[in-house]
Amino acid sequence: MKQYFLSDFEANNDGVFDNTEAFAAAFTAIAEGGCLSIGPGTWRTGPITISGHDIEVHIHKDAKIVFIPEEGKYIPVYSRWEGINCYCMHPCLYILNSHRVTIQGEGTLYGSGHYWWDLSLGKRNLKMEPATETEKRFALLNPGYKSQGGGGGGRQSQFLRPPLVQVKDSSDILLEGITLEDSPFWTLHPLYSRNLVFKNLSIKNPKNAPNTDGIDLDSCENVTIEGCVIDVGDDGIALKSGSGPDGILTGRPTKDVRIFQCTVRNAHGGAVIGSETAAGIHNVEVSNCLFDGTDRGIRIKTRRGRGGKISHLSFLGLKMVKNLCPLTINLYYRCGSFSNEDFSLEKLPVCPETPSVSDIRITDCEAVGCLSSIAFIVGLPESPITGLCIEDCTFSLDQEESHPVEESEMYLGLPLPQGRGMRLRNVHLMLKNVSVNGVMNPFEIEENVRLENS
Repeated sequence: MKQYFLSDFEANNDGVFDNTEAFAAAFTAIAEGGCLSIGPGTWRTGPITISGHDIEVHIHKDAKIVFIPEEGKYIPVYSRWEGINCYCMHPCLYILNSHRVTIQGEGTLYGSGHYWWDLSLGKRNLKMEPATETEKRFALLNPGYKSQGGGGGGRQSQFLRPPLVQVKDSSDILLEGITLEDSPFWTLHPLYSRNLVFKNLSIKNPKNAPNTDGIDLDSCENVTIEGCVIDVGDDGIALKSGSGPDGILTGRPTKDVRIFQCTVRNAHGGAVIGSETAAGIHNVEVSNCLFDGTDRGIRIKTRRGRGGKISHLSFLGLKMVKNLCPLTINLYYRCGSFSNEDFSLEKLPVCPETPSVSDIRITDCEAVGCLSSIAFIVGLPESPITGLCIEDCTFSLDQEESHPVEESEMYLGLPLPQGRGMRLRNVHLMLKNVSVNGVMNPFEIEENVRLENS
């Protein structure tokens, strides 16, 4: 295997020099097989593309790759942004059409996120129009954007900022040991890819950094996430498969995923399904993880218009500490919708854009110090949650600190909850040896609930 050092390509690690051309030359040199070592120092660069096969990258523990925050460097690429296929900004690190790629080490990829976050905060209104030349350029490339919902990231402004790392149309990819920090948008976004392993990664973004999810598996299959530590400003580990008609037409589910021995802190959710669920999410096991101070622990979120079947999910041996609500299954998720009908309490006709949730098993989990409520489990009148089993679990409300119960989830259309127990609506639920502590009424039973205890 050919061996190279980044310094072989006239690169400079002084933190000032622009190494964009050096990275491009290095990855061209090993595109058909080879190893690149990135030594100590600060390597400032524009976006990087890796495209090829049989590639190894070793990043020294004292190496820091800093992505330059200049919009003009992140040229349009056709990808997926919040569940919709469209043109968006080139990812900081883009692994595209690649096979058998390994990136290992203890170094850092740094996304210079503050620049992007400051710009994005004023652009997340559904009525926001493209204003800058960059945004107007994307609006022309994406002529149907005005009718496309999003997840709250600001699609209507067409400020489609880049993920820190995207793996697209690739297979047999290993990322191990590295740190991903201060991402402009989603941090690690595998898309349309298979046979992926993400091991012992450290992912860090400030809690108030908008839309900086940790890992977003998007229409991928056969994925292992092991031993990662994630502390971010949105969902921790999220599984997605496209949104609405666009995702249904694409038709690529996320399936066969194993997540274990991970820690998620401060995120909106620990292990998250959705809200982009159009092509379905199936055969997922999440085990032996810690969700510490996350708003939600286990979080399944979708709504009318998103579409997709969610089924055969297992959550085993999870410890959840100081969550607003440790378990939520929410089919009234509010973000990015244009239609009040999405949140109707009436039974509407089932159509291809009606989501469904079934065959979920939650076993041997413990939630302590719940701050808003014990659980939020709300299906649709026309599509109740079925096959949900909670077994050998303990949930305990914090007795010294509390948050408003309506903070349990992000929803619209539902009446205010009455208590802090398990909120149940449009669900068929089996409970086996479940303990709910610290609340007067363990179960807040609303409409269309079939509850079985054994």
